[in-house]
Amino acid sequence: MNWLTGSVLRGGQCSGRLSTTAYDYEAVRRLLLDPCRSSGATFCALCSIDPLTQRDHASEVTPLGVDAVLIVDGVFAFRPEINEYWDFRVWLQVAAELSVQRGAERDQDWAGTEAESIHRNRYLVAERIYLQEVDPLPMTDVVIDNSVFARPQIVTP
Repeated sequence: MNWLTGSVLRGGQCSGRLSTTAYDYEAVRRLLLDPCRSSGATFCALCSIDPLTQRDHASEVTPLGVDAVLIVDGVFAFRPEINEYWDFRVWLQVAAELSVQRGAERDQDWAGTEAESIHRNRYLVAERIYLQEVDPLPMTDVVIDNSVFARPQIVTP
């Protein structure tokens, strides 16, 4: 699923506003979350505008079964714009430096030599602001230490 706004990958978002403007929260509610919450919905969209290509995928829908379960993975997911939609909240914990390292390695293809700088100076700063403004940890149902991919550890029940 991709709900990023196009300017995020092009560097158009400053770190201080990234958690509030990086995602199209209205589109994610309208195209994904509200349909999945509705008992009569038969489909939802998994992507709005592709931030890399600017192609609109909103009309590409996925069928919803009567017993469908939606699992959403994403940063800034406890923001007030969408927090009310979650029945169960999992926080994946990882040290800031490890997060920068993993992100830089993952995004090397599109960010090149700027990958580490982007993660350290934009995403890490935005994450710290998000933690301060939203304070998501008290909202979680479980915290998992994800420092070692092969051995995630439950930190809180």
